[in-house]
Amino acid sequence: MVDFDFKDNYDINDLLKIMEILRSPNGCPWDKVQTHQSIRKDFIEEVYEAIEAIDLDDSALLREELGDVLLQVVFHCRIEDEKGNFAFGGICDELCKKLITRHPHVFGELTVTDEGEVLKNWDSIKKQTKGQETYAETLESVAKSLPALMRAQKLGKRAMRAGMDFENAKGAFECIRLETDELEKAMEEGDKAHIEEELGDLLFSCVNTARHLDLDAEEVLTKASEKFIKRFKETEKLVDLSGADMKALSIDELDAYWRQAKDRV
Repeated sequence: MVDFDFKDNYDINDLLKIMEILRSPNGCPWDKVQTHQSIRKDFIEEVYEAIEAIDLDDSALLREELGDVLLQVVFHCRIEDEKGNFAFGGICDELCKKLITRHPHVFGELTVTDEGEVLKNWDSIKKQTKGQETYAETLESVAKSLPALMRAQKLGKRAMRAGMDFENAKGAFECIRLETDELEKAMEEGDKAHIEEELGDLLFSCVNTARHLDLDAEEVLTKASEKFIKRFKETEKLVDLSGADMKALSIDELDAYWRQAKDRV
């Protein structure tokens, strides 16, 4: 039994102590051998589970999932603390200073009139504090680990700040037409590398169109995926009711069931 003060209610200091114990020589065999790389995917999964709790509007689940996200923060922090690089207090200190610096309209004398000015000032201050001298550097700073659609939308938004953008959604949509034609030509050529390139351009154009329509491409595709699942489920249900086997049907026969499903859901 480790030396630990059991309580009815714990706080962040207790959490930090628990993580220290788990990572100690006499701690948990699993926890003490983990690295940033070994638990990297866990961090991603926990964030997505917290997002799902938000989408479900489930406060109890959100409280649990935010705790799991905090655990990942504390876990990674402990690994760095053991290396002598930084401790949890350093994270809090840097974050507080960042928030104060980027909110001069709250903690300083700057006056803003609306949300747009707040975001404009935030971007300007962020660029200065990160030492970014060119617009290209702001694009390069967008994390490559982001989901591709989300990253593409952020890239388009940052390019827009440099004036490199379509005038409106119609212009962005027209680019979809052009990229579709180029993809079709690449498919006719049969060059896989060229097909991949043109398909990527088409997807990027779709993201730009979503941005100009004030839509989030990631959310749009997520909703489309959910709709596909519902219609597939209904299609399978209709096939089962007919006594047929989905795998034994032709694509034309399945398409007929799919059209029926579309009328239902």
